Amino acid sequence: MTVTTTTTDRRRSELVEALRHRPYRLLVSARFVTMAGNALAPIALAFAVLDLTGSPTDLGLVVGARSVTNVALLLFGGVLADRVPRALVLVGSSTTAMASQAVVATLVLTSTANLGLLMALSAVNGATSAFAFPASAALVPQTVPAPLLQTANAVNRLGGNVAMIGGAVTGGAVVAAVGPGWGIAIDAAAFGVAAALYAAIKLPAVRRGEPARNPITDLREGWSEFVARSWVPTVVIGFCVFNAAEVAALTVLGPVLADETIGRRMWGVFLACETAGMVAGVLVAMRLRPRRPLLAGVVCTAGAAIWLFALALLPLPVVLLPAAFVTGVAMEQFAVAWDVALQENIPADRLARVYSYDAVGSFLAVPVGQVVAGPVATLVGPRPAILGAGVLVVLAVAGMLANPQVRTLRRREPAPGTMGP
Repeated sequence: MTVTTTTTDRRRSELVEALRHRPYRLLVSARFVTMAGNALAPIALAFAVLDLTGSPTDLGLVVGARSVTNVALLLFGGVLADRVPRALVLVGSSTTAMASQAVVATLVLTSTANLGLLMALSAVNGATSAFAFPASAALVPQTVPAPLLQTANAVNRLGGNVAMIGGAVTGGAVVAAVGPGWGIAIDAAAFGVAAALYAAIKLPAVRRGEPARNPITDLREGWSEFVARSWVPTVVIGFCVFNAAEVAALTVLGPVLADETIGRRMWGVFLACETAGMVAGVLVAMRLRPRRPLLAGVVCTAGAAIWLFALALLPLPVVLLPAAFVTGVAMEQFAVAWDVALQENIPADRLARVYSYDAVGSFLAVPVGQVVAGPVATLVGPRPAILGAGVLVVLAVAGMLANPQVRTLRRREPAPGTMGP
């Protein structure tokens, strides 16, 4: 009992200490607002396209356009975030995303949208995310001392996941009640608030070990850092397959099957349940300190197959909602372990570029999965397609675990008071 109490007190103390840092509070707040809008937007966009054309293939093209530009620009997003203040990058990306989503909302609300315009604006939104992701992820270790990294990452994800619960539930309700256009308008407003919060973050630029060079040289340096540890590319390759399968199911196959079975409002509740599981998962991750956290995290990613098999075999709320919750708990164990592993082992002035290579590799096949998902669903039906996605997830996890470094990587113990890796 004494040990449990001491551990709980230490975790609480770390949480309080992390939140004393103003840049960290602003970062968490901005992420909260952004994630709430981003949880709502995919639901609204999916049903906007289905209302417009009724075609799973068209839906795949729209969400695929976003993924294509996201993957294409992520590496340059990482270079930029290692060259200029990362908060400034986030202000620019959030402002651009606000504008693009406002135009989408206007087109949908005025019934002037068409497939080409939605694809083009979706591509713009993907581009903004390409610059935001590496900057946001690499900014965390600049905002808190190194010993607080695990707690800071967990709380950052906790806030985002709580926001996603509200966003998903609101998204399903808004789409069902007043239509998808208003949901996209809310997302635009959320990006505006986030831009203001990012603008208030004041931090010194990360010191580079050498003068700034051309972007190609920076990319080569980032690549060298990326492949220097075999566990990094192994996990990224695994998630290339993993994300192609799961994201296609979430953004294309799931909404199509939901329209046939549980309905749009319940699809929003389903997504909210998965996010509620993520919240619980973050709370678990804050308390656990496994000796080999990456091993534990990768094993837990197999939990994503639970909701895929449940949706394919028994698309009933009584089955889907618990499956979504368990999946969320499992996935957050990996998410926190992965962030800490990168932030502890990658030099600060190269971290954003490694994050960008991580994102490119992890999401490289996502557009393919999204574009292919529609025709596959038309050919064999959404249920068999989702079942196949679950099988791919299991195979991807097995591939990651085949690397000895993934199974043996241990936590580093930073010196008290140090900032970042």
